[in-house]
Amino acid sequence: MSLFGDGLEKAVQKAFTRPAPKTAGPQMRYLVKQLGGTKPVAQMLRVSQRTVERYVKDQIKKPRADLAARLEREVKARWQPQIRAKARAKAASTGGIVIDTRARMGYTAPIGSTDQDRIRHLTVALPPVYAARLFDAQEAGASDQELQEIAAEGLKEVY
Repeated sequence: MSLFGDGLEKAVQKAFTRPAPKTAGPQMRYLVKQLGGTKPVAQMLRVSQRTVERYVKDQIKKPRADLAARLEREVKARWQPQIRAKARAKAASTGGIVIDTRARMGYTAPIGSTDQDRIRHLTVALPPVYAARLFDAQEAGASDQELQEIAAEGLKEVY
């Protein structure tokens, strides 16, 4: 996922009411329950079905680093879908979304004047319309560049 998309995902995850499973066994059991069997989980994680079964039975406790990262990413992507949907709907209808970014702003002016363009740190609340556009674009698989353009439009309007 993109850097900007990861930030949107973290914003949604703050609304979770329960923490996602942290260790490999519970994570694997959650995925098996969600996907309805060990075979689809094994295909998704690119491991053998027997490996998944061993994690489910707690015969293996510590996954390799790359598997642990894939496992955590897949669990968080599926964790509390109703809460995730409510958080997105709230941001898209009433709440908006706060973004924290750096942007080059200013005017063409003599070097050294206060109006000279420079990079500024901004924390800005985007209106619900832009939050809705960001989440819709993210779900449609938009690139990081497209998400940044939507956020830039919102910054222009607000700032």
